[in-house]
Amino acid sequence: MSRIGKIARRTFLIGSATVTGGFAVGYYAYRKPPKNPLPTDPAGDAVALTPYVLIDGSGVTLITPRAEMGQGAMTVQAALLAEEMDIAWADIRTDPGPPAAAYYNAYVVANGAAAATDEVWQADLKRTFGTGISKVMGLQITGGSSTVPDSYDRLRRAGATARAMLVAAAAKRLGVDTDKLRTEDGAVLAPDGTRLPYPDLAAEAAGITPPRAVALKDQADWRYLGRRIDRLDIVAKSTGTAQYGLDQTAPGMVFASVRTNPHRGGGMTGFDASAAEGTPGVLKVVPITDGAGVIATNTWAAIEGAKAIAFDWGAAPAPADSAGLWDAIAASFAEETRDHRLKDDGDVEAALAAGIDVAAEYRVPFLAHAPLEPMTAFAWLKDGHLDIRAGTQIPRFSLKKAARISGLPEDAITLTVLTMGGSFGRRLEDDFIAQVVELAMAMEGTPVKLIWAREEDMTHDFPRPAAIARGRGRVADGQVQAFDLSIAAPSVRASQMGRLGLSTGGADSTITEGAWDQPFAIPHYRVTGYRTPPVVPVSSWRSVGASGNAFLHECMLDELIHAAGADPLAERLRLCTHPLSARVLETVGEMSGWGTPLEPGRGRGLAYCLSFGVPCAEVVEVTATDRGIRIDRVFAVAEVGRVLDPVNIENQMQGGVIWGLSHAIHAELTYADGRPDQENFDTYPALRITECPDITVRALENGDQIRGIGEPTVPPAAPALANAIFAATGRRIRALPLNKAVDFVG
Repeated sequence: MSRIGKIARRTFLIGSATVTGGFAVGYYAYRKPPKNPLPTDPAGDAVALTPYVLIDGSGVTLITPRAEMGQGAMTVQAALLAEEMDIAWADIRTDPGPPAAAYYNAYVVANGAAAATDEVWQADLKRTFGTGISKVMGLQITGGSSTVPDSYDRLRRAGATARAMLVAAAAKRLGVDTDKLRTEDGAVLAPDGTRLPYPDLAAEAAGITPPRAVALKDQADWRYLGRRIDRLDIVAKSTGTAQYGLDQTAPGMVFASVRTNPHRGGGMTGFDASAAEGTPGVLKVVPITDGAGVIATNTWAAIEGAKAIAFDWGAAPAPADSAGLWDAIAASFAEETRDHRLKDDGDVEAALAAGIDVAAEYRVPFLAHAPLEPMTAFAWLKDGHLDIRAGTQIPRFSLKKAARISGLPEDAITLTVLTMGGSFGRRLEDDFIAQVVELAMAMEGTPVKLIWAREEDMTHDFPRPAAIARGRGRVADGQVQAFDLSIAAPSVRASQMGRLGLSTGGADSTITEGAWDQPFAIPHYRVTGYRTPPVVPVSSWRSVGASGNAFLHECMLDELIHAAGADPLAERLRLCTHPLSARVLETVGEMSGWGTPLEPGRGRGLAYCLSFGVPCAEVVEVTATDRGIRIDRVFAVAEVGRVLDPVNIENQMQGGVIWGLSHAIHAELTYADGRPDQENFDTYPALRITECPDITVRALENGDQIRGIGEPTVPPAAPALANAIFAATGRRIRALPLNKAVDFVG
């Protein structure tokens, strides 16, 4: 490995530690158990046995601190706890709980610290640091496909611990040994048939020291896990009674909307609200950071009033149009902006000195999150207490920000996490929560519900960064011999962490995530990341770096394989060094009938990507028709270690494929005059039902670690489709969205 590579690895490790504010200094904090944030007597008879189990006279409430964004997080968390506590599914109640350090996510930072297939001690050390960082900082985050792997052991142990305490309480009351007792559907059962419901034992159980170790159920005894679980939220969502941010209400509530500078970073030098103040229903115009909010008697009046304000915006500091932004990215392929080189096998320069067989440039655009429910939040400042209700993936960060803005201590603020109507990473930002706090302070004593107009939502997103990849390669003897890939993009980590008040330092591996960490043993193989100086503020977008890098890596690799005259599946299998990934590739080949002949004008494309520890491969089958490309079928296979709910995992995988295809075909954010051109779904379309192919998925369970599946099926979709179009037409498309190059049958 070159000196640069060694420096990059060391810098990355140090950079990770920097996030902690000094991990060694915080060792005591790391060892110390987090405080249970649940009140011991919130309603007179409630008892918290663990941070996840609250029991009162009416039953058991399971705390599910990972946010529900439509991915089934609440249900799977409840199932993990209920399985070990022995609670009847019909009796389960859930609550997201308060923002608290006890609910830190141990997996989300550790997962990004090293390659998933890297099992050397340095990788283990990085993962340990990542876990320590999360715990010491109390990083309560929903994201990174981490809910299942982070919760799998923790919630089961929490349930088993609570159950053991309840059994011990029953044994003490009945004067029998604990091994004479068993549990069933929320009660302890004695040999003589005596049934002691958990609520009857809760107070006594709270006085018992939690056991240091508990035995977990054998998988063969699972009642809920491993089979179809009825979603706890499906009835409410199907009947329109689910409570999203948009549904919050309170007596005397007013409605608000805002406008801030769409030229991000330009600030505001003034505004004229006279027209807005004359809008029927408008009650008040409130200056807020970089803009103004309008308070009204209804949402429509608030949005119309906000539109009527005449603003004097400052100019954006970034290039004003897409051409300028692409130029900035292209200019960052320079030594001074080299960020890292985490893959550097063999001697690429020597191998390419003998000749370059393939050289190409690929591009992926900026993308908006565009959740169906726009940014919305509720706040009520009254008698020195601030009540906030919002869908957020970062409740502790939002709580601290609300405290800074309001000047209130954190214990004077209640933040309730609500079900979200989609997020895809957007609600890892809390700009809208900061705004509703400002508005509530201006309307003290009155509850305020903030709703962004769709146009505000689209033009004030923190998008996925655009990226450019330059690839070169050499083939010989029917094999890929050398592959050199350089990727330039703005840094998600620096942009996002900076807004949260965190300094990351070191390299940002998300620039090459999904490319540098792929398990292929190409003899001369190098992936280099270049960091584009800040332009548009960017953020995590579903599957983060891998979302675009899989297209850059897998399409370029496909070009090399075809140049070698090899079969795309056979050559990937030959190069693959990871047995679990090889099995994924073999399975998708078997499912799709890879290698069987197709009629003229039809083609199959294959792509693979390891992201969030999950190897995933997809085959897309297309037909070139007179009206354009028709996507016929998609096959997707992922290795998840263990399936907790086969129906939900099928839904997640199919949804990821549709999401990936939708953006591959249709979506991009373009810029003019310093702001996004796209303001609504008419200019930022999604995949239509008539465009959606048959999708067949399979989740494998060969690994020894359980993994999340919310994101890993997204990255391979675009390159598999592009490679299929090449197979059907002979045409390589090297930039997304694909509809700029070919038509699709809709």
